[in-house]
Amino acid sequence: MHPNQNEFQKPSYGNPSTAATGIPMAPYATFNQPPSHFQTTSTTGTPGYWSTGLFDCTSDVHNCCITCWCPCITFGQIADIVDKGDTPCAKSGGLYALISLLSGFGCMYSCLYRNKMRQQYNLPEQPCGDCLVHFCCETCSLCQEYRELKDRGFDMSIGWHGNMQKQNGGITMAPPSGGGMSRY
Repeated sequence: MHPNQNEFQKPSYGNPSTAATGIPMAPYATFNQPPSHFQTTSTTGTPGYWSTGLFDCTSDVHNCCITCWCPCITFGQIADIVDKGDTPCAKSGGLYALISLLSGFGCMYSCLYRNKMRQQYNLPEQPCGDCLVHFCCETCSLCQEYRELKDRGFDMSIGWHGNMQKQNGGITMAPPSGGGMSRY
């Protein structure tokens, strides 16, 4: 007599009462990744999802207000994280402000970062193309990108390097020494 299929329970991870089968219970990739409080890249080839919708701006009222009145601040913070610290917040935000003031098309610059972010996290291009989203609704798209990075565990106020230092427990790498051993 075989038990009913509904009586089988899914084994839980870390539960010592589950029988050993020799088959890993979690994907192999999760065993080889260092523990992290935020996800820096997509770990799978499957498409992900945005954590919030494009028009959920009021879910973070503080950021919504900052983005409405000074989008260069939000854009600078996004660019710093997406570029992994290669382009500082002030530089990106200043360039965005300059492009916006001179041409009114800062959205063309910011749409490049939406595309880069989508590729890093394997997010869908929705509700339409990146440039169209930024052209039609610049502040909403910046707010959505900000929330996405924040929901992935980034502290947007401290930038990429601050987040890396926080993740490593305040330990920073020593600068490389020149030459070999020397005596003073």
